Amino acid sequence: MNPATSIAMQHRDPAWRNRVMGFVVVLVVLWPMLVFAEFKPWILFDQQSLQATWKFLTTFFPPAHSVEFLQMVAAATWETVAMATAGMTLALVGAIPMTLLATERLSISRLGTGRVAPLAKMFRQLIRWLLVLLRSVPELVWALLLVRIVGLGPTAGVVAIALTYCGMLGKVYADILESSDASASDTLLQNGSSRLGAFLYGALPSSASELVSYTVYRWECAIRGSVVMGFVGAGGLGQRMDESMKMMAGDELCTMLIVFVLLVACADGVSAMLRRRLE
Repeated sequence: MNPATSIAMQHRDPAWRNRVMGFVVVLVVLWPMLVFAEFKPWILFDQQSLQATWKFLTTFFPPAHSVEFLQMVAAATWETVAMATAGMTLALVGAIPMTLLATERLSISRLGTGRVAPLAKMFRQLIRWLLVLLRSVPELVWALLLVRIVGLGPTAGVVAIALTYCGMLGKVYADILESSDASASDTLLQNGSSRLGAFLYGALPSSASELVSYTVYRWECAIRGSVVMGFVGAGGLGQRMDESMKMMAGDELCTMLIVFVLLVACADGVSAMLRRRLE
């Protein structure tokens, strides 16, 4: 055998067959899904699509910058931030009690035996199912339903964020606490502490950084979600963007897109700053 061929065979990746087979399996599974979803990216480069895109983009410049319009955008931006913050606050009000009830580490019935009582286990499972229900329905769907009930405006957006994010926060908070060191909370519970006391002085100190980091991240997501919900009439910057799109006012849309990018960048900056302080 040729020495060069022998060396090449010695250095051949031993896992190349598995990688090739994995790629083939992914392709076989993914291709029918793309076909079923009618995924046709080449439509974007069709002559008619390119002409429509260019015609719309030419209306973006210069961005709208009249004082009256900028004041309206500032008010809508503040409404978006307020909607996200109020929704997150309500979500926390609901998520924290359900976290205490859903976390097995904070169960008093398991002290001594290490096993949760059947009735307590069933109740805890019901709480987890409620959290699944809340987070399974996207905030946009909640907003669509609530707009029909309470009418147009930010109220629908606030409640929609509160419902969906309550489920998300409660589930993740419970998972974080379940994976934390249980020795401190167990000691407190064995010495007669309440479930709330065991959480505040036992489980929380070791998990505070992770809990706050996830909460800040969700607040950042809530700001983006607030803009999206505006397109279904939930108020804020998204509703103003929807109105400008319907009027084909590209200059107004350009200004609001710039503001939206700056808003998300600021939220990301605040989030990063808080995470650094918690490290």
